[in-house]
Amino acid sequence: MRAKYELQHIVRTHKGADDVSYNAVHTDQDEEGHIGISLSKDLISAASGALKDNITTLAPKILPVSEKLKFMLHFVTAKLLLHAKNTKPPKPYVPDFKKAVDHFVVHPGGKAVLDGIAQNLQLNEWDMEPSRMTLHRFGNTSSSSLWYVLAYMEAKGRVKKGDKVWQIALGSGLKCNSAIWKSLRSSQDGPSTNVWAHFIHQYPMEVVITNSRPPRTA
Repeated sequence: MRAKYELQHIVRTHKGADDVSYNAVHTDQDEEGHIGISLSKDLISAASGALKDNITTLAPKILPVSEKLKFMLHFVTAKLLLHAKNTKPPKPYVPDFKKAVDHFVVHPGGKAVLDGIAQNLQLNEWDMEPSRMTLHRFGNTSSSSLWYVLAYMEAKGRVKKGDKVWQIALGSGLKCNSAIWKSLRSSQDGPSTNVWAHFIHQYPMEVVITNSRPPRTA
């Protein structure tokens, strides 16, 4: 079978040495002896830190020269303004990663995780649609979630030959992994055994999330 993708870069970030990151997600036992996953209130901030460190390593490997120059210019300007009186330093420059990759396969670990990554990378709803719809249809299935997201893109015919795909995964530890793939053929080439094939026409759909509780009954 001819390969569909070629792996070009992979970056793994492990924050286990940091106590906050280590305790953000871990196995715990409750008072009744049931074992489950415990999530701390620091999960989102810890995940953001792991993502930032991962991107800092990955960015120079994939960004075009134009974006590298913009980042460097912004960095130097911020340093100069930092020592100037009564001058507020500019916000950190976020590179335009859409100039480096075509598709973002974001781990659907939960709505808050998706919202945070979308904000940090300045991604729009079209970019986030595959991850949000995967969360709706399959939930968070750990590392396999990434392949459901990629399968959604393929079922929609989004991935073309030569496109770059960025897989972003988060896990306990805390860990953040990035993989950059190059598509070797268009997603609609050949027979489809795609997991989305029988109901892809139903998506995208509007997903309404509410925190309100139903009224108590007597």
